[in-house]
Amino acid sequence: DAHQHTLSLTWNDREKFDIAGYEAAVAIAAGYYWAPYRPVAADDVRFLWDDALRRARAFDHRHFYDQYVAVGVHTWARVEDAADLLAVLPDYCEDEQVVAIGETGIESTHHTSGWDLTDQTDVVREQMHVARETGLPILLHTPGSSKGDVDPREAHSYEEGNRNFTDPVLDPETAKTDALDICLDLADEVGLPDEQVVVDHGGPVIADRVLDETDCWLAYSVSAPWLRGVDARDVAAAVEDHGAGRVLVDTDLAGAMRNDPFVLRRTAMDLLRLDVAREDVRSVVYGNPKAALGI
Repeated sequence: DAHQHTLSLTWNDREKFDIAGYEAAVAIAAGYYWAPYRPVAADDVRFLWDDALRRARAFDHRHFYDQYVAVGVHTWARVEDAADLLAVLPDYCEDEQVVAIGETGIESTHHTSGWDLTDQTDVVREQMHVARETGLPILLHTPGSSKGDVDPREAHSYEEGNRNFTDPVLDPETAKTDALDICLDLADEVGLPDEQVVVDHGGPVIADRVLDETDCWLAYSVSAPWLRGVDARDVAAAVEDHGAGRVLVDTDLAGAMRNDPFVLRRTAMDLLRLDVAREDVRSVVYGNPKAALGI
């Protein structure tokens, strides 16, 4: 699983990963955008990075899969003095458990404390510089649902709801594609190879842009179809239209949302039922995540 918020989950959830046959998982190091105060201080984010690495080492001794970590400055809530984090990020990238930078990217709406587009762009650009220098992949968050708004009947499935979100800084109708275009332009500006970029929360809205016009990876977050609007049918369509070479699935599991730790196993079975070739299913759920992350 190339993207999950393991640190917000429970021991019982991680046991389900064991039962499901996970070989490895990548935890996003800090869920500071759920902190009870805003804005978040850089020192607090760094504490959470350190805690994520400490706890990941403990997971390795108590479960049957390898726990890796992605470290980065997410833009879902404004971070004061983010430059302090960017200055030490290369040091964290030297840790053997850190396999990616992120998640990061341009976000349209924020938890309580907004972050303007210019400052977000600067933070993402600097993380791309670190990715280029270290050779690590970068996990790029793209905002919003891939098929429109969240189903209002499922609002209870996300404990935070939408009540704490700020006004958007991008047009809600085009936020996903606009944010992607900004990030791809930044990658070109920095000289970051497409092969190091994993565009996350993929879906029909951005599939052609990523898979036809770039050499980036496209990850589908399949654990919350009620939120992302994505399920195995969208993954199968991407494989049919573009091949399986740069398509992968992840969970984006988070403790504040209704989730399914077995979802990658279920997705693999659903892809087979949708007549996706077995070797393509293996690539999407296993081979491509390993290749994209260099594991």
